[in-house]
Amino acid sequence: MNSPNMPPAAPAVKPTDISAELFRFRPPAPDAAEPVRQIQSLTFTQDAWRRLRKNRAAVAAMVILLVIISLSFLAPLLAPHNPNSQNIPHANLPPRIPGVSIRGFNGFAHFRGTWIDRYAAAGVPAGVYYPFGTDEFGRDILSRSLYGTRISLTIAFIAAILDLTIGVFYGLAGALKGGRTDTMMQRLLEIINGVPNLVLVVLMLLIFRPGILSIILALTLSSWIPMARIVRAQTLKIRTLEYVQAARALGTSPLRIALFHVLPNIAGMVAVRTMFSIPTAIFFETFLSFIGVGMKIPNASLGTLLNGGYKVFRIYPYQMGIPAVILCVIMLAFNIFADGLRDAFDPRMKDI
Repeated sequence: MNSPNMPPAAPAVKPTDISAELFRFRPPAPDAAEPVRQIQSLTFTQDAWRRLRKNRAAVAAMVILLVIISLSFLAPLLAPHNPNSQNIPHANLPPRIPGVSIRGFNGFAHFRGTWIDRYAAAGVPAGVYYPFGTDEFGRDILSRSLYGTRISLTIAFIAAILDLTIGVFYGLAGALKGGRTDTMMQRLLEIINGVPNLVLVVLMLLIFRPGILSIILALTLSSWIPMARIVRAQTLKIRTLEYVQAARALGTSPLRIALFHVLPNIAGMVAVRTMFSIPTAIFFETFLSFIGVGMKIPNASLGTLLNGGYKVFRIYPYQMGIPAVILCVIMLAFNIFADGLRDAFDPRMKDI
């Protein structure tokens, strides 16, 4: 019996069947006006491409490189003249672009205080234009620039592929083998790297006959060393991870470990390093041809064009300025694209 001063007792709670309550639960119907969002997983390559597309500078550099590469490798179809054919009466003509009346691009040149039509003075037939002008032998600079860019890019691409192949193989073999083998391989790298690169390349070009093959061999002789060191350092770090140790415990061969466990994890770094090596090879080939130990005249390359243009730079500045601008654009575009590629492949970077 409850005391009159005591509060009334709470009513007993009837136990409910939780499973029955859950069975009767129905989620609310989705709103037809609101679109359903689906989460899509991206692979590493797709995520890298998404990051790269957001980098406007890298995309612009990639487009410029594609245009330059396409124009240079289509040189036999696009070149208006034979790059090596000489036409002495048309020597040292300034650039002339159809429909352009700007001084310096309409065929006029400044001579003794007045502007004269050099094309009319040289008796150039109507309808004949040289958009980049001609050199001292009357050769079309536009045609020589297209062929010269193709030769420089070909040498750089082949040297970069050899650099990639030798460097990756050497770095993987030394890091996975370890022990005395790795030590001896690193000492060999130090010996090769101790010789100045320029001296080594010049000696190679003096021994062998100058040409494309000689330049490629000379560039490949020591340019693969940085790639080998980077690959070795990354492989030493990856081989200590648990999944690599598990693969070794299961009896997986070193070749399979290198191909299926190490290479996929360093592919981004290798691609970035390769992109940085291409402009280095282009600059080195240009320098060798400029000092006269690379491509030989009359073969056209960016180095030989600069070599011929700097002699008359004060009189005909376009003969050196045009190949110099092409070289600068290629170098800058490759470096900007490589920077964007590095940011896209690095998962530690913030979303750009």
